[in-house]
Amino acid sequence: MLFDDNLGFIAYSLYPNMMNGNNTSNNSDNNSDLVSVSEGFMKGNMFASEYKPYKNYACKKIIPKTKKEEELLEIMELSFAINDLNLYLDLHPHDREMLEKFNKLVEISCQKEMEYVKTYGPLEVIDSDSSSSFEWIKNPWPWEREDDTKYV
Repeated sequence: MLFDDNLGFIAYSLYPNMMNGNNTSNNSDNNSDLVSVSEGFMKGNMFASEYKPYKNYACKKIIPKTKKEEELLEIMELSFAINDLNLYLDLHPHDREMLEKFNKLVEISCQKEMEYVKTYGPLEVIDSDSSSSFEWIKNPWPWEREDDTKYV
């Protein structure tokens, strides 16, 4: 993920030369096989023909309880889809149609992540203040306590 000076995400589509290949052939058979982002996340595979269910187990849809959980789930689904399509593009680097879908998902993901960060705060730990420390690192450790309790 690329960042600008305002901690905003820069979509790959702004830099088309980074993603250009020499061959422009398409593999449209696999593109029509794509499932929705939420279904791909639920099943663990973005390609319908590649999904093989285990015995009689069925996928269960995750139901968020709050708006924050809903937005985070959307980000997680998009992140999974991007990673899965990235793996596909590693093996099929000249599939232009899939590359366009990948770029579109990256752009949507960047927008969703920026909205989430503006509303709820960072999605990952930022090491901006090196003077502060984590509380769990301070002594005594549970096994070093002099009383009988060993719980944190």
